[in-house]
Amino acid sequence: MTTRTRILSLVFVAVVASLGALVAQAQKKPAIAYPAFPNDPRHWRHVKTMVIFSSENKLFDRFGGLHNVYVNDIGWPALRNGKLYPDGSMLALELYDISSHGGAIEPRGLKALYVMKKNAKLYPDTGGWGFEVFKANDQTPTLKDMKPCFDCHKPWKDKDYVKSEYMQ
Repeated sequence: MTTRTRILSLVFVAVVASLGALVAQAQKKPAIAYPAFPNDPRHWRHVKTMVIFSSENKLFDRFGGLHNVYVNDIGWPALRNGKLYPDGSMLALELYDISSHGGAIEPRGLKALYVMKKNAKLYPDTGGWGFEVFKANDQTPTLKDMKPCFDCHKPWKDKDYVKSEYMQ
């Protein structure tokens, strides 16, 4: 079995889907009230893990690495039941650098934390979602324009613009 086949098999077992690029909005966006980092999303419900490990994936340049996706308690019932997300729902994507050795893919440092928060009144142009990016462990928001993220999520309009799905 080739290394590539082993990696693909590992990824298939460990990963199902991606939150990917986050929704965006063209105009100046209101800031997202995000919990302090000690209250990070790892205390939320884990939705899924995936790895983008090759340039065969069109998102590799921007999102290559290990992805952990989380949802807060407000958004959990909507994710689980395939419903529209109520205001206050939040999803987060941790993106880690990766390395591969000894037949294992391992995280090697947080690259970024992507956060989306539902608030229909504040974000009417992006399906009710506001989005933010935090580089590595920096608490300073860095996203300047939500439009590119929103454009990426438009195909999931019927799922309230959320790419992740509940997996039993």
